[in-house]
Amino acid sequence: MPAPWHDIDMRSPEQVIDTLRAGAQASLHSAARRGSIDVVGPTDARAILTGDLHDNPVGLDVVAAEAGLTGQHDGPPPSTHLVLHEVIHSGRLIHGLDLSYRSLVKAAALKSAYPEHVHFLLANHELSQISGAGIVKEGVSVVEAFNDGVAYVFGSAAAAVTEAINSLVRSLPLGVRFRGAAQPGAGPDLLCAHSLPGDDRIDRFDTSIIDRPITEDDYSPRQGSAYLMVWGRDHSPGLLTRLGDLWGVGCFVLGHEKADEGSFVRAPNVVILNSDHSNGVYANVALREGNSPDRVKTSCVRFAGIAQR
Repeated sequence: MPAPWHDIDMRSPEQVIDTLRAGAQASLHSAARRGSIDVVGPTDARAILTGDLHDNPVGLDVVAAEAGLTGQHDGPPPSTHLVLHEVIHSGRLIHGLDLSYRSLVKAAALKSAYPEHVHFLLANHELSQISGAGIVKEGVSVVEAFNDGVAYVFGSAAAAVTEAINSLVRSLPLGVRFRGAAQPGAGPDLLCAHSLPGDDRIDRFDTSIIDRPITEDDYSPRQGSAYLMVWGRDHSPGLLTRLGDLWGVGCFVLGHEKADEGSFVRAPNVVILNSDHSNGVYANVALREGNSPDRVKTSCVRFAGIAQR
């Protein structure tokens, strides 16, 4: 069986819109959805965890295959979970255009095909596409480059494609909680998210957001709790301990921050993953083995190593 996106014509507005809408419906109506996050387990399954992908098509192919979600790999069975976030905004522009909408469509196709095993999470770059928050990388407004790419490919249908993109982004959960998957003696659960609110904005953050649906106000730049959660950086040990205790989480697996070697541990309870550069990694974890940040880091596999097999 080919990858779920194999037969999608990425230049067809009808096919792209249908795929994005199907992904949004699968995200909103997954049996795992609880409030603003997915909740899984306890389970004996494994999980493939990524950091920021940023339109890494080879990386997306690799993790889908490693999770057994393409039918093209002899690895883990289809019960394996796959966590994705920040799939858009490529560093490789074509005549100034960002065509990473294609990665968004692929992620939506995966979610639609495997709604209970693919967990596509909200990240700040996806949120920027609906909030209008400016992100500049190497002098380029990534939101404008993305919009220009959609306009170039779809022409008069660009507005309808953009509406479908926005609907998908609004459907995405803030995280996925794997029950009973963290280290003994700490909070029992492992929580994957793009990031956590920073120390400088925690007083504005509604910690109950993970237990309730996301509202439009939660997306508000610099004010809303969804915005604050996907944009936070440089978390102090005290804040991480507080959130871990409050949410019953023993290990957070996040992206958003640069990890030159692909991953690093931030004490006491966080591991940061990057999946978008030459040292990029994914983690392949057993969800019954008591995962500490160090253990998650040890489970990391370099994409470069996979490509050389």
